[in-house]
Amino acid sequence: MVLSAARQHLLGGIRLGACGQHLLRGSRPGAWGQHLLRGSRPGAWGQHLLRGIGSVYTAAKGFQEIREKLQAFPGGSIDLVKQESGIAVLTVNNPARMNAFSGSMMVELEERVSQLEEWTEGKGLIIQGAAGTFCSGSDLNAVRAISNPQDGMKMCTFMQNALTRLLRLPLLSVALVEGNALGGGAELTTACDFRLMAPGSVIQFVHKHMGLVPGWGGAARLVRIVGGQNALKMLGGALKIDPEMGLQIGLADGVLEGSLAGSGTNALLEAEQWLGCYTAGPAPVIRAIKSVVVSGRELPLEVALRTERDVFGTVWGGPANLQALATKAKHK
Repeated sequence: MVLSAARQHLLGGIRLGACGQHLLRGSRPGAWGQHLLRGSRPGAWGQHLLRGIGSVYTAAKGFQEIREKLQAFPGGSIDLVKQESGIAVLTVNNPARMNAFSGSMMVELEERVSQLEEWTEGKGLIIQGAAGTFCSGSDLNAVRAISNPQDGMKMCTFMQNALTRLLRLPLLSVALVEGNALGGGAELTTACDFRLMAPGSVIQFVHKHMGLVPGWGGAARLVRIVGGQNALKMLGGALKIDPEMGLQIGLADGVLEGSLAGSGTNALLEAEQWLGCYTAGPAPVIRAIKSVVVSGRELPLEVALRTERDVFGTVWGGPANLQALATKAKHK
């Protein structure tokens, strides 16, 4: 009854059409955009985009200290498999804790992002949780140990940086949500370009129940995906978003078939097939597509246009372009 009322509030507060409407919403440039406005060469940034270098903080001051503190709380792993298809699979693997992030897993996530930034053959990325559930946020053992404001801010900055770099990778990324994506797990879903939800899955920003707000960039990204009013209702009500509601508000981009969902490998196969619709083609072209979208989403228009021009120059006259011209692929 309560959820039904919340559902009506979500639908009544803001008009959202088909998946992808959130792309129409603008965003103000952050430090990255301001850095460009202060005189960095757009050409250089076009190259950075293609390589996937997208740190939100220009300096890593304090990161080594917080890395060492996080490493003191081991458990679980962040597993990465790069496939010949150009689609990588990153698995949040800590099933004993519902795939909660231990301290060492936070550090591993940043390391995996660094590896993906160097993967020039990549086109796509699927993020999933082990054992049929996505991620339940932070391991409370690690959280309690760094509960002082100074360490909390450093952990927040560290994870914001890692997840921003993840979202800016020149790979089309999708969160494969089975089971629950709670707290930091919900934030992780927003650091992907797309979200696919399995029947029975839930995305829930539970931060209010912990006396917190999202700190890994999840609130800022959520606003850009579902709009400010829906974000306020989701955060203020700690609403459980199921696949149907996810589709209606634009948080989910698709729902897995019931016959395949919940069976691990089959769900991953379906996600690979879904993502493959958008990653088919040469890697340089797919990576360039992601790069111009990132610049258009995050940079002021004038800078985004210059960056788009520079990225365009990397594929114009390239092998894929010349082959398409020779076969008149435009008219197929």
